[in-house]
Amino acid sequence: MYTTRVTRHIDVRVSEVYAALVDADAVERWRVPRNMTASVHEFDARVGGRVRISLTYDDPEAPGKTSANTDTYRGRFVELTPNVGTVEEVEFESANAALAGTVTVTTRLTPDGDGTMVELIQEGMPDAVPPADNELGSRMALDALAEYLEGWPRA
Repeated sequence: MYTTRVTRHIDVRVSEVYAALVDADAVERWRVPRNMTASVHEFDARVGGRVRISLTYDDPEAPGKTSANTDTYRGRFVELTPNVGTVEEVEFESANAALAGTVTVTTRLTPDGDGTMVELIQEGMPDAVPPADNELGSRMALDALAEYLEGWPRA
């Protein structure tokens, strides 16, 4: 198991970033790497509330962790602190024992000039997920969050 930590400055206020962390429609648009599409099945943004999200590869031949080309994870919100961040505990839905275990996903928000520094930390990531791939996907998701909030078109 390992930890991935990525950061990204976003040119909007902390309150706007926080709102995008706890809104299911927003999460479906940004919390996904560029080569995938997100589907939010369950998203109850309150402490103890459940979350279940599928990420499906655009390439039907890409191997998924849950099914042919899809990664699905489920979990719960542990902390929701307005304008500060969120903590979730999630796990992959997979028959592969190498993907078992709880991943703690912490998103921290810090005012940074006229914008916000977003830090995404994933602790307990299974070794079966290549660290470089996880870091790249996390960076893509934060880029998508910035594009969503700053109004940039997503290619």
